[in-house]
Amino acid sequence: MFGKTDRYIKFYHTKAWHDARMLTLIRQHYLCQDCLREGKITVAKTVHHIVPLKDDWSKRLDQDNLEVICLEHHNQEHPEKSSGNKKYFKHEVAVKKRSDVFKFSSNKDDDKLFW
Repeated sequence: MFGKTDRYIKFYHTKAWHDARMLTLIRQHYLCQDCLREGKITVAKTVHHIVPLKDDWSKRLDQDNLEVICLEHHNQEHPEKSSGNKKYFKHEVAVKKRSDVFKFSSNKDDDKLFW
């Protein structure tokens, strides 16, 4: 009667998903976990399934399988979903990079500081 796509769409509208998503955002401080691994801080609102639903439905609400990622990283994970208005997307990413990404690098003068 319903295909897998319908199952996924319905899932994303459930209270269980909304609660799991909110818990993930709070636990991970609305920060892109991929950017953090790269030494950058990026505010993000997308909650990503590390192991996709199609590969393991049982992990759909598992906090160990959920991570916050930014739009740029989500589109790298799912290039099939990044279609649409490319001009708008490029502008949005450029604005995001300017407004909410901070890159920390080592200070060249660190070795001169005495604590």
